[in-house]
Amino acid sequence: MRIIGGKYKSRRFQLPKNFTARPTTDFARESLFNILNNKVDWEEITALDLFSGTGSIAIELVSRGCNQVVSVESSAKNHAFIQKLKEKLDANELMTIKADVFTFIKSCKQSFDLIFADPPYDLKDLDIIPEKIFKYDLLKQDGIFIIEHSKKNNFSDHPFFTEERKYGNVHFSFFKKSNILNSSIIL
Repeated sequence: MRIIGGKYKSRRFQLPKNFTARPTTDFARESLFNILNNKVDWEEITALDLFSGTGSIAIELVSRGCNQVVSVESSAKNHAFIQKLKEKLDANELMTIKADVFTFIKSCKQSFDLIFADPPYDLKDLDIIPEKIFKYDLLKQDGIFIIEHSKKNNFSDHPFFTEERKYGNVHFSFFKKSNILNSSIIL
């Protein structure tokens, strides 16, 4: 696993053997962060990384300058790996939470400027994640929510959907809370 940019740029971390998470490819992650570089001021945002897996997105967010990143991962093994990365990098901006993502979403009292979700592609409830994010008001006004998924998922009918980007087998769907508010003002 390699950090693409920011203060930890080019740092590499070896995943433990038999690690079960599917990390976002370097190519897809680099492309995603190139897009985000034009949309966010890293030092001014709070971020949430759901289904954190290897922690590559959470660490990348810290490396770019986010002042608070919350990483949620249910696997004890994966959570421990992310916690070790946090300690190794002395990344105090990162808060790691070992929890079921759907339970966390229901109980979270904070909203975020940027939310990234990378659920297992075969997760039964993958299609309802965007609805849960907006139902429980986790995204700040004008915030960005991104979900990584396979080609079998299509979120284009969601009222907050803005675009989809494809990088090989990796698909990113983007959502913005203000999307529907702006369209309702026009009506």
